[in-house]
Amino acid sequence: MSKVLVATDKPFAKAAVDGIRKIVEEAGFSLELLEKYTDQADLVKAVADVDAVIVRSDKVTKEVVEAAKNLKVVVRAGAGYDNLDLAACTAKNVVAMNTPGQNSNAVAELALGMMVYMARNTFQPGTGAELKGKKLGIHAYGNVGKLVAHIAKGFGMEVYAFDPFVAKEVIEKDGVKVLSTVDELYSTCHYVSLHIPANDKTKKSIGYELMSKMPKGGTLINTARKEVIDEDGLMRIMGERTDLKYATDIMAEGNSTFAEKFASRYFSSPKKMGAETAEANINAGLAAANQIVNLLKNGDKTYQVNK
Repeated sequence: MSKVLVATDKPFAKAAVDGIRKIVEEAGFSLELLEKYTDQADLVKAVADVDAVIVRSDKVTKEVVEAAKNLKVVVRAGAGYDNLDLAACTAKNVVAMNTPGQNSNAVAELALGMMVYMARNTFQPGTGAELKGKKLGIHAYGNVGKLVAHIAKGFGMEVYAFDPFVAKEVIEKDGVKVLSTVDELYSTCHYVSLHIPANDKTKKSIGYELMSKMPKGGTLINTARKEVIDEDGLMRIMGERTDLKYATDIMAEGNSTFAEKFASRYFSSPKKMGAETAEANINAGLAAANQIVNLLKNGDKTYQVNK
């Protein structure tokens, strides 16, 4: 009998766990839980004889992969998968997957909420601004970016996008204006919503040069990854331009300095909040379970990320 492990330092909601168990057991597999563990060694020990693993933000390192002698698939319940050691998975013939789209609406709503919060002076006394009529730039037009654009148009925003990996026709079909360069996106838009992944090309790519191009009152919203931000460059330009704002749900390494220097122009949630809704929690967990069953029974590798 194949064994599936749900390893979550921050556990799924009970409804998600119940749903995962139902899917796994109806497929004829067994389910084990490792929740609220405090040491990575606990995860290394728990994977010893499992065939599949579901994680959230838990780190599936080379050590974990090598300790899992029977491991065939690991699924990150969420869109980002930089917590998975893809090279280690590939070396051991382990299929690594994510669950794209399951958290998208939650992240998109958070991005717009942050825009409102920053536009209204973090809800402190004083005259704020409206989103209506403002230009919003979507930096990467994937599942989340598409939903951000849809919601923003409901606010009456003028929406632009830059994504060299998505066909112009696909974006324009949604009533979004396509810009040809990232520089053009930042120089055109009052708000930029970041949805790029963290990789060798994007890490520390958003900083002084791009932010310096933004119009007066420019606001950067980051619900992607903190690694894509050049914090030194961002701090420098925010020091030079007292009109610029930055809001993120991935706390900056220099959080205390940002908060001290820029007060109402900077906001960070205490922890990553993008997928923190009951709906996203359940959707991602169930999707992960279904993908494992489909792979183990049918060889379906649709969402493999270590191809």
